Amino acid sequence: MKRLEFIDGNRIALLHNGTEYFPALETAIDEARQEIHLETYIFKYDLTGISIANALKRAAQRGVAVHLLIDGYGSLDFPKKAIQSLLTSGVQVLLYRQEVFSFRFRRHRLRRLHRKLAVIDGSIAFIGGINIIDDYYKLGESSPRFDHAIKIEGPLLPTIHSAAKRLWMLVAWAHFKKRWTAHLELEPTATPVGNQRAAFVIRDNLRHRRDIERAYLKAIATACNEIIIANAYFLPGRNFRRALIHAARRGVSVILLLQGKIEYRIQHHATRALYANLLDAGIKIYEYQKSYLHAKVAVIDHYWSTVGSSNIDPFSLFMAREANVMIVDQAFALELRASLQQAMEDSRPVSRKYWGKQSWISRSLNWISYYIVRILQGMLGNGQESTRV
Repeated sequence: MKRLEFIDGNRIALLHNGTEYFPALETAIDEARQEIHLETYIFKYDLTGISIANALKRAAQRGVAVHLLIDGYGSLDFPKKAIQSLLTSGVQVLLYRQEVFSFRFRRHRLRRLHRKLAVIDGSIAFIGGINIIDDYYKLGESSPRFDHAIKIEGPLLPTIHSAAKRLWMLVAWAHFKKRWTAHLELEPTATPVGNQRAAFVIRDNLRHRRDIERAYLKAIATACNEIIIANAYFLPGRNFRRALIHAARRGVSVILLLQGKIEYRIQHHATRALYANLLDAGIKIYEYQKSYLHAKVAVIDHYWSTVGSSNIDPFSLFMAREANVMIVDQAFALELRASLQQAMEDSRPVSRKYWGKQSWISRSLNWISYYIVRILQGMLGNGQESTRV
């Protein structure tokens, strides 16, 4: 990874949950005049998905070049009729690695598009952890998923637009859709509109395999006062764990805000196998209880922060295409930190004393889950020390 290029002059707004994200995204789509790139892991055909799909169709019908890239597994249940309706309206739709199930195992089938990214007219971008799906996990939930996205304007746009355009062209060529690449000539806006410094960081399977992980590790290594990480699926490798433990031992307050509700049992229990070691080092752990936590964010020393799609687990750090933005701005960091502190009020603190009372059955379940994940990761051929679980 080359040195991160932080670019000045941006205006970045923090969006809390789908409640703020989806109206902002739909408004930007409705105001688009030239081009839209939208990438998402999950595109659910629920009320939210229908609303965004209709906005994309309206844009295409007024002559905007609309490119929708969805993951073939995450959006597996997106109806074919809905895709055909989008195509009929002029929306260009591509599925990233559509083939998932086969009698013959192939590692590449597990490499997914996990980015949640939109670029509108090369002048506005949205990046975060929010899929195109209703904000509530299921009917009857009293609180939405806890998640974040950002709206970006300014000189960072050419970098983001270039990444979206490049991936679209790669997938279009793979689907023999050469004609869908011919008109991608929009020049994105690079005019300064604010005073925030930020860097756009991706993870792919070629030149950027460890960029997001390394950006995290560098920020953790230079932390002086406080590290807060909120992550939905937290199963870091040895190097990442060591970095957090070393930070705690040199006096940095290290706080982890993790999933409290069980969504994927093996992942949940595998994460808990790491608790004792982290707690022994003085790291504070909170399990979010109010709803499902889906955030992938961090704040360090009240000025460095990141928002994006990358979890800190083998899936995100080894197999998936991800996108995060690293932001160096105190006002933004304090706003995100306040959101995380509020979430901690709705969380259960995990003390060393409480954790020491876990039954042998619970401990066994955690470690069995941990080694299941480790064996699966070994089968995937991961030989990178930094991402071993």
